[in-house]
Amino acid sequence: MTDASGKGYPILLCADDYGLSPGVSCAILRLALDGRISALSCMTVGPSWPEDAAALEPAYGRVDVGLHLCLTALPPLGTMPVLAPEGRLPGLGALIRAALLRRLPLGEIAAELERQFDAFVAATGRLPDFLDGHQHVHQLPGIRGLVLDLFRRRLDPARHYVRNCYEPPGAILRRGVAPARTLVLSALAAGFPTDAARTGVPCNDGFRGVHAFDPADDPASRFDRLLSGVRGRVLVNCHPGLVDDLLRAVDPVHAPREAEYRFLSGGAFPRLLAARGLRLARFADLMRESSD
Repeated sequence: MTDASGKGYPILLCADDYGLSPGVSCAILRLALDGRISALSCMTVGPSWPEDAAALEPAYGRVDVGLHLCLTALPPLGTMPVLAPEGRLPGLGALIRAALLRRLPLGEIAAELERQFDAFVAATGRLPDFLDGHQHVHQLPGIRGLVLDLFRRRLDPARHYVRNCYEPPGAILRRGVAPARTLVLSALAAGFPTDAARTGVPCNDGFRGVHAFDPADDPASRFDRLLSGVRGRVLVNCHPGLVDDLLRAVDPVHAPREAEYRFLSGGAFPRLLAARGLRLARFADLMRESSD
């Protein structure tokens, strides 16, 4: 699967958390305009979303621009007396436990997902190219059905898609990038590709990008392993950013975002893509070329 010019096997590289803070959004937008990512995912609950949404205009048509549905850590857009009784969404661990025990207030969550979708449309004047979840919550039991239903009602399977986070355990262990964390995520995502296919929702069939957000992590080494042995429609997610006061106030991940941004914006990243025989592509390109 190569493009007409023989420039390599296509992968989709998506930067998450646009709208979380001005520094995060600025870094992601720079990467998009410089051709260093092929998708970005927007948090409409993010503190800087309304202002940062306006800056997206030059990115349309260059990268996929999607909606990063959020059900953890930040304030929701509407009242959620059960899930967010004090005006703040729960931590990831608490949300996973409630999902596995089938104790989620699904009506509240469905209404909040709708609000976040509407906020994207209101700020951008367009539909999101794809749906995914902050901390990958869109694939949890109960929530995944709501997300797939939202997709079916409001998006077009001919033009839009949903992120799939399932990856076979053998592939995760061979790469050796945060294997324990990645195995847990993949176990939570088990069955998601089947559910999506059953309901006619397109998704990627390979997923990479989970890591430990360790300040001592070397992004070059990590990406070298993440980009090994790419086959099929692979989506790699990343979290680049520039640290600012707002990010420090709302999120614990700081230094790893800047290290990742420096790597993706520098000369080593395109050299790695060339060495691995890869090129960045949007989802439509992956779908088209996988059917050739």
